[in-house]
Parts: sequence; C-alpha cells; structure tokens
Amino acid sequence: MIDSKDITFQGTEPPDEEILGKLPEELRSLLRQINGFIAFDGGLHIRGAVASPAWHSLRKVWFGDFALSELFSSLKETDVPFGQDCLGDQFVLRDGRVRRLSAETDELEDTGLTLNDFLTEAARDPIGFLSLEPLVRFRSEGGKIENGRLLNVYPPFCTKESADGISMASVPMFERIGFLADFSRRIKNI
Repeated sequence: MIDSKDITFQGTEPPDEEILGKLPEELRSLLRQINGFIAFDGGLHIRGAVASPAWHSLRKVWFGDFALSELFSSLKETDVPFGQDCLGDQFVLRDGRVRRLSAETDELEDTGLTLNDFLTEAARDPIGFLSLEPLVRFRSEGGKIENGRLLNVYPPFCTKESADGISMASVPMFERIGFLADFSRRIKNI
C-alpha cells in the first residue's frame, strides 16, 4: 500500500454507499479505509466514492456526466475508472485486473495486476512504474500540480514533433481529459 507520507490529498467525505455497492471488493475495501487520495506530488490520483469535489468523484467519470466510457472507445461501461496519473492516463478495473488507458492514443494495456498489486508496485517505484518523469521535470522547473489539475504536455508525446521538445502546464483535470479524448479520436485512423 502507499505510505501516508506520499499522500498529499485524502478524501474526507463519507463514502457514497450506492457507488461502494457497485465496486469490486478490493476497491470497495480500499475506499472504506481511505476515500481516495492523491500521492507522489500529483503523480497518482485514486478517485473517491464521493459526489464532490467533482474532480475526485468516481461517480462522475464512471457513469455521470463525464463518463470516460463515452469519451474513449476502448473503455466499456463496466470498466471502473478508479484512478489516473498526472498526465491523464486512466487506470481502470476490468475482470479483476488493472488496465492502463493511454489517453493520447485511446489504447488499453492490461497490467496483469490486481488493484493491491498495482498499488504495491506504484509505492515501490512510483517514477518508473507510473512513468512520472514528466512530473519530475515539471517540478524541477518550479511547477506544481494542485488538486483537481493534471499536467498538460504539448505537443502530445505520441507525435513526432514532441521529439523537438515539449511545453508543460498544470491545467484543470476535466479540460485535460477532454482534450485527450478529442485528440485521440482525431488521430484514431491516421
């Protein structure tokens, strides 16, 4: 599990029992202990079973008005979008295993890990396991990601132009995810 010293935000609202009832046991148990959190200076966000704040709400991105399964074609309604990294790549539970959505390209990768194993690996080597090198660079340049925000990278890493250098900025989470969903749709058949 992630050490409390690495957690910079913790959900404090009482858990939404309706959402908890729909979750796989492993995630339900975690959210009963700690109702979501942000760790590693914004590198990993585990969503809470809450209605607010909206950026922390599992309900909003699972089957609410910002359902990720409607934004990214590789996701199913049954996927549980429990978390994300600092760039907006999503972590979902499908069939008891964590899958990582590369949001720039709308590609889903099976990590082969259960939620507990995923969190153990993230705690063991957050920079390597979660690919947080852009966040390390951003922070070394004086940047900070506040709660509810993600790191915007331009041009996107999947473009050849990114080899010439990128710019980074902290932007609202919904803005970043909306941009990634739109971008991935536009490049889908290129």
